[in-house]
Amino acid sequence: MTTTNQIKDVQPIRSKELIEDMKWSLKRHCSERDYILFLLGINSGLRVGDILKLKVKDVKNKKRVVIQEGKTKKKRDINLNNIYSEIQEYVKTIDSEWLFPSRKGDKPISTTQAYRQLNKAGDMLDITEGIGTHTMRKTFGYWYYKRTNNMEALQQILNHSDIKITKAYIGITEEEINDTLIDFVL
Repeated sequence: MTTTNQIKDVQPIRSKELIEDMKWSLKRHCSERDYILFLLGINSGLRVGDILKLKVKDVKNKKRVVIQEGKTKKKRDINLNNIYSEIQEYVKTIDSEWLFPSRKGDKPISTTQAYRQLNKAGDMLDITEGIGTHTMRKTFGYWYYKRTNNMEALQQILNHSDIKITKAYIGITEEEINDTLIDFVL
């Protein structure tokens, strides 16, 4: 599967129950590292490549992190307040400079490894399609929009050039159309 197809075919997780199931599956069948990666991804909207570049010093005892996004080169201020305690507990267990260390040398895990772990957790829940590294970013976007109804702010957060891209990215356009057709009768 190509990277383009992985991004296009991946969907946000639209059920809070399924989000909790993924958290449980990552902790149980993968590792705390993979659970924290997912937690950070769904609560920040960062691309997985940007998450994997984080070092322990970037988040240790910090409730805010400023990063420069790899793709857009734009600065992004990330508020970690809602997941602060879990990140701090996790940081205490790491013997590496990297927040998401690989077991193969002193480097972070690869995006491919992150993809494998998310899929493994999804497989354990019988989710065989629609899970990938962009699931985290899309899930963030989907729930941010559901909570705030502010597509313009979400567009800025995700650094999309057009609001249509943001709507399509989180699958809102299709869902909104389907919702309007549920009780449509002539």
